[in-house]
Amino acid sequence: MKMQLAEIAHAVGAINDFEQWRSVSVTSVAFDSRHLQPGGLFIPLTGEQDGHQFVQSAIDHGAVATLWARDLATAPADFPVIQVADSLKALQALAQYYLSKINPRVVAITGSNGKTTTKDMVAAVLSTQFNVTKTHANFNNEIGVPMTVLSMEPNTEMLVVEMGMDRPGQLDFLSKLVSPDLALITMIGEAHIEFFGTRDKIADAKMEITHGLSDDGIFVYNGDEPLLQERAADLTQRQFTFGQTVADAINATSVTGTSTETQFTTNQWPEVTFTIPMIGTYNVNNALAALTVGNVYRIRPENMQQALKTVNLTENRAEWVKSASGAAILSDVYNSNPTAVKEVLAAFSQTPVTGKRYVVLGDMLELGDQADTMHASLANAIDPAAIAHVYLVGDHMLALQAALAKQSPELAVSHYQSADLATLTADLQAQLTPADQILLKGSHGIHLERVLAALQDSSEN
Repeated sequence: MKMQLAEIAHAVGAINDFEQWRSVSVTSVAFDSRHLQPGGLFIPLTGEQDGHQFVQSAIDHGAVATLWARDLATAPADFPVIQVADSLKALQALAQYYLSKINPRVVAITGSNGKTTTKDMVAAVLSTQFNVTKTHANFNNEIGVPMTVLSMEPNTEMLVVEMGMDRPGQLDFLSKLVSPDLALITMIGEAHIEFFGTRDKIADAKMEITHGLSDDGIFVYNGDEPLLQERAADLTQRQFTFGQTVADAINATSVTGTSTETQFTTNQWPEVTFTIPMIGTYNVNNALAALTVGNVYRIRPENMQQALKTVNLTENRAEWVKSASGAAILSDVYNSNPTAVKEVLAAFSQTPVTGKRYVVLGDMLELGDQADTMHASLANAIDPAAIAHVYLVGDHMLALQAALAKQSPELAVSHYQSADLATLTADLQAQLTPADQILLKGSHGIHLERVLAALQDSSEN
């Protein structure tokens, strides 16, 4: 981005006299002073810490101006300041202004599972024929979405925005913020069921992504989910489905794979074999969603084929890496819920291996009163014939340990508290050989990424 301060002040409704600074040029924005680039506008937000106290750090990192909430401490003197009533709302207003100025087509993506992977795939497909900006990492909330918008280069033709939620109304706000041309829901699972109570209510909240959809917009969704089928019937916009059944507009007609990639064909382009660098039918669904978006925007099949084969995926989402011992690690440690765990367990249990398969599962968070029941339900997804040892981390995993003791008493199971990751790591390092495979899956709050890092660090061995 590149805007003069006078234009920014107008967009955010500045309430102070900024005339002396009107010609200052801003080339980026940041809310973390440590990540600010020279020429940047600092956005001090209030949360656990008050961002206003870091304005000097922002200046030291090259800030040329700052927003400033009216009711907080005295603004710095002799430095360009745009005073606003609320700095977060000003950030969101600036994003809306900049979005209307650049005017790309907007693809908004949400879902209980797969939204980040689908975002990466959609962006890769569209990038073969358009200039695309996509959500960085998981910047998918009231702060992250505006930051994604403001990261656009002026030549952006397609904006691919991931949207997350943990409460009703959040997607309504985000959808209306960016007014998508196409809204996509990957699936409905149990993520955040603690806050919603039922999958029906999760589906209602996910459908809020269509609230900002224009009358001539397009809704793309998983056609194998009855909860979405029911709610889509109330929309007047054009709709396309993807999935695993012949009723879906784009469906998989065959699926095969290895330990590192999956091939599939579709009804839409039966002569084309698509390859994705990951395992599991659930990831095929994510690819089908991307193909559906690509088909809407007339991306050539051969371009989509190449894009999916070489897609650059966000870190720690079903990613194969090597341990220092040589064992293959399937890292999926960013988030976790029952549907996601069952899907990755099914895929992992079928990967070719010359040694043994080990599974490390951390607590699935935000499941509320149903947490123990849902953890215990994972027992049905663990095949003792395919898995040599299961390592469980966290209080809720005690319910799965008890269920496995009844259902598969022959299976080796170990349990650790979340504070015992060092012990878990040492036990794994003593067990793993170069011929083995290990799956790491858990909610981010359990911090299995620390186990992953230790297993990859040769100095730990």
